[in-house]
Amino acid sequence: MRARKTFLQLFGIGIVCLSPMLAAASDTAPAALEERLAAYRERVARLEDQDAIENLQAMFGYYFDKGLWNEAADLFTRDGSFEYGLSGVYIGQSRIRRAMLLFGPEGLGQGYLNNHMQLQAVITVAPDGKTATGRFQGMVQLSEPGANGVWGVGIYENEYVKERGVWKISKLHFYPTAFTDYDKGWARSLLPMKGQSALFPPDKPPTKVYRAMPGNYIPPFSYKHPVTGEPLTNLPQAPDSVLGQ
Repeated sequence: MRARKTFLQLFGIGIVCLSPMLAAASDTAPAALEERLAAYRERVARLEDQDAIENLQAMFGYYFDKGLWNEAADLFTRDGSFEYGLSGVYIGQSRIRRAMLLFGPEGLGQGYLNNHMQLQAVITVAPDGKTATGRFQGMVQLSEPGANGVWGVGIYENEYVKERGVWKISKLHFYPTAFTDYDKGWARSLLPMKGQSALFPPDKPPTKVYRAMPGNYIPPFSYKHPVTGEPLTNLPQAPDSVLGQ
């Protein structure tokens, strides 16, 4: 009987001692759960942002390919910029819309081809979900009346902004890295990039002057190395005797 009483006393003391701990655990459990749910919501939101940006860029590609300049320009922010190779920088939707006419008439026309495929998407959304960057590999097929077809490749380095819940392009920069005649091919034909238009000059000169193939320029990466965490911006570049770099 005495042993039983002692056990009950000890059990009671244990309950008394554990009660504050149990109460604290019951208080922190909902908070911890809410914290985890909030983290999951952020992860889902960033994934949805990434998906929306990839769709946005793909939509731009479809509009741009078919000469739908109004629809393509409407995907930019009001002060967005458009830069293609060495053609210079055009700023603002109206300027971008008009600059796209350099690629052909509205809706293109008979004999025009303006395909710009965007592949290997790497989209990096800022932690606050308000801005993002995107890098894409570009494959190009060009043609216009009275001229032979052109193959091309290049790199997109773009920036995006979310305005009132809608993602828009704030900067589109396509770095062509090689052009060739459709029939002759890469081994026998390397075509230079076009320069700035005299009919419709850009708002700013090119942000980077470089030479396409046989030059070997590598545009800086907008994202850090996923394993080392190091930036890939100051890349070693092969010297170009033509440009003196």
